[in-house]
Amino acid sequence: MKTFIDLFISFFKIGVFGYGGGYAMLPLIEREVVINNPWLTSSQFLDIIGISQMTPGPISINTATFVGYQIGGFFGSVAATVGVVSFSFMLVSIATHYILKFKNSKVLKNALMGMRPALIGLIISAFISLAGKSYLDFKSIIIGVIILGVSLKSKLHPILVIVLSGVLGTVFYGIL
Repeated sequence: MKTFIDLFISFFKIGVFGYGGGYAMLPLIEREVVINNPWLTSSQFLDIIGISQMTPGPISINTATFVGYQIGGFFGSVAATVGVVSFSFMLVSIATHYILKFKNSKVLKNALMGMRPALIGLIISAFISLAGKSYLDFKSIIIGVIILGVSLKSKLHPILVIVLSGVLGTVFYGIL
């Protein structure tokens, strides 16, 4: 029971402080589940992020669900998922009224404009944190560069890009 409460509290904190969406939450999730509560290794965390990107839904919710399942099975996944969405649900329920009321406010518009670059900074921070653990050799760097090029030059669906990266990994690292 304590594990489920710990999962809920950890992911509730992530939900509270994870402004900016799933990718911006990744450094918080990593700190919480790899460092503060060594529930997962860095390698396991990266695997869960990969799975979370391939499954439908927001990455933060998928990551919470998969981490929770890894730690506490079905009930662990429920605890972590409910934890990560609880604060957002409460905040959105309250904020919707005020955002609609002040939607033409110059102060609100300026505040939102100021938050945009911060979000990009958080996403870049998540990239840097994960890149050091993902680009382990020259082959992985080549795969990353190819996928970056494909992503920037085409409108391929993200699932197809992930499948392509899996094919490249199989080719570069050999089949089995």
